[in-house]
Amino acid sequence: MNMKTQLTTTLLCLATLVAPTLRAADDILIADFEGTNYGNWKVTGEAFGPGPARGTLSGQMNVAGFKGKGLVNSFFKGDGTTGTLTSPEITIERDFLTFLIGGGGHKGKTCMNLLVNGEVVISATGPNTEPGGSEFLNWENWDVKKYKGRKAVLQIVDEASGGWGHINVDHIAQSDTPAKKVAGPPQRGGQTPQLKNARELAITGKYLLFPVSNNGQRGRMTINVGDQLVHNIECDFPASTDAVDWWGWLDMSEYLGKTAQITAGAAVEICAMIESANEIRHLQPLYDEALRPQFHFSQIRGWNNDPNGMCYYDGEYHFFWQSNPGGRNWANMYWGHATSPDMVHWTEQVHALRPFGGSVSNRHPSMADASCFSGSGNVDLLNTAGWQKGNEKTMVIAFTDTGCGESIAYSTDHGKSWTYYEGNPVIKHGGRDPKLMWYAPGQHWVIALYDERAPYGQNISIYISKDLKTWEYTSSLPGFFECAEIFELPVDGDLAKKKWVIFAADARYAFGSFDGKKFTPEHEGKHQVHWGAYYASQCFSGSPDGRVVQIGWARIDMPAMPFNQTFTVPTSLTLHTTDDGIRMFATPIKELEQLRKPNPKTAANKELTTEAPTVEFEVADQLFDIVATVKKGTASQAILRFGDNAVTYHFATQKLDEMPLKLKDDKVTFRVLVDRPMVEVVGGGGACYKTSARRDMGKPLGKVSLTAQGGSLTIESFTAHEMKSAWNPQ
Repeated sequence: MNMKTQLTTTLLCLATLVAPTLRAADDILIADFEGTNYGNWKVTGEAFGPGPARGTLSGQMNVAGFKGKGLVNSFFKGDGTTGTLTSPEITIERDFLTFLIGGGGHKGKTCMNLLVNGEVVISATGPNTEPGGSEFLNWENWDVKKYKGRKAVLQIVDEASGGWGHINVDHIAQSDTPAKKVAGPPQRGGQTPQLKNARELAITGKYLLFPVSNNGQRGRMTINVGDQLVHNIECDFPASTDAVDWWGWLDMSEYLGKTAQITAGAAVEICAMIESANEIRHLQPLYDEALRPQFHFSQIRGWNNDPNGMCYYDGEYHFFWQSNPGGRNWANMYWGHATSPDMVHWTEQVHALRPFGGSVSNRHPSMADASCFSGSGNVDLLNTAGWQKGNEKTMVIAFTDTGCGESIAYSTDHGKSWTYYEGNPVIKHGGRDPKLMWYAPGQHWVIALYDERAPYGQNISIYISKDLKTWEYTSSLPGFFECAEIFELPVDGDLAKKKWVIFAADARYAFGSFDGKKFTPEHEGKHQVHWGAYYASQCFSGSPDGRVVQIGWARIDMPAMPFNQTFTVPTSLTLHTTDDGIRMFATPIKELEQLRKPNPKTAANKELTTEAPTVEFEVADQLFDIVATVKKGTASQAILRFGDNAVTYHFATQKLDEMPLKLKDDKVTFRVLVDRPMVEVVGGGGACYKTSARRDMGKPLGKVSLTAQGGSLTIESFTAHEMKSAWNPQ
């Protein structure tokens, strides 16, 4: 062996001996939350529930990105609950603390903290990439080198009770290597393949159809006709041709006879399935899918969240919403659009707004720069913006073009097509969700929106304009988060005695006065009507009869359906004088009663006793409008059961389920609307209102009963109206 070979061999041997000592030390797992309880972590409050969640909780958007089956999820009983979760003492032994975090982006309120000597030295909150937060957990890395060898405590905090008032955390570990953030939600089956396949397609029909899988791999699809960008959308494409759960659709009607260039982040065989057609393809009977709401509006395909753009014009109610046409989870956002003569029977139209135009100069007129987040609608009756053509009044929608500001789009053809205003954004600030209204006394437009203007923190800010194009800031009202709403109502129906009402996404409201520039509350704090899976509601502008009618997002997951989430029934809002002062009531609109079938099941003037505690109806279907009035006796509870579900009035606490509801003349009335996937409970003629998922989604009820628990009570009236479908009213 020569000297050079011997030296090389010696160095290799040394390297082999030394290498293990240079390798990073193994990670130390602190918590993965796979158990049924939190072990030796200390829990305060109610937000974190009895133990780790198993993914998405009731009423929550889809939670993704966590490891294993369990995680910390403080959405227990919704955003209103609060609390803390504190670890036992640990010793910092590695360079980094790594963990997955998602949920609300409230700094210092929905967060995880590292405490050394009782002081918070590092804090992380949920991502703020979506409106207020994200249910996708991504990696966070804390550099803790300077604390090595010291004792510390981890504290997960939920001190926010408004919208996105929760935190998601999983897989906390010590490591010498930072975890790599994921670029977007990973799909089942691994990371999204970086595919990019192109084809040309002759447009022979009104719609472009594309295959979707509920467990698909997300890829971007861009559609150009000539040199114009027409659509730019993320789709959950199936992994194979036999894995299609449903077909999505996009409007291409204005390009009939032309050729589209399609680029799709999907395999060649999946790209080849994209086609042009005159009809939307349905793999299940449309509006008769197992979990399709029958008298609550839901979109044909894909994910929905917030109601948007609600307004009345020329005989039609126009309803818009946050829409993902490309999958059953949150993404994109388009604006869906539907019209109705009565707010009960709806016809879905083509999408009003399209996202992701970016810096492309030649793009579809309705395409925004980024995502089209929430906003509102109205009609420019006086042509203040100068966009009117002929006698047709201009419809206007105001929305958040994400990252750009508040923007305007308008329609001069009764809402059939929409144009993104070339002067956008009209307001640039640190918030979102503009509510557009006309203030007649001042002859000017008002936008109320969620803002983060210093020094007010989270607030509703007011802007005014004469022409919809140039806006002036006038005031802020602290303490409100997302999706502002403002309107005027008479008290007890007296038009000479009116109050203004203001609220945000959680619908907790204040009433007071408004001079067109500033809202002044007449009381401390906020009042509450809505409970449960209810969020981001909005009211119609310009109702012909002067009613203020509200629709909320019903945050209810629809497993295995080609659509996901839905909306509440429209409710009339009114102000009434009560023993507690002026309060707002929410009552289902009268028009809903046209769906009641004849010959309801009834009972009246019947006493329930310990010997005969129940009145029971045998029923065959699952669509019902049930109304009961009971008079207090010695019973502790009155329990209305329907299928596997129950609504309970507690006489001692005077609560309907968890909702405060006082007896009146020793009586209480409650109404329950039962649809295939959901239940809405209305107490005291609208004094309280709850939206929730059914325990027995999609199943016939079998029985409806009313029971006196622990004593006697009197049924004054008990009626179960079977309901017709708004889609198929036979």
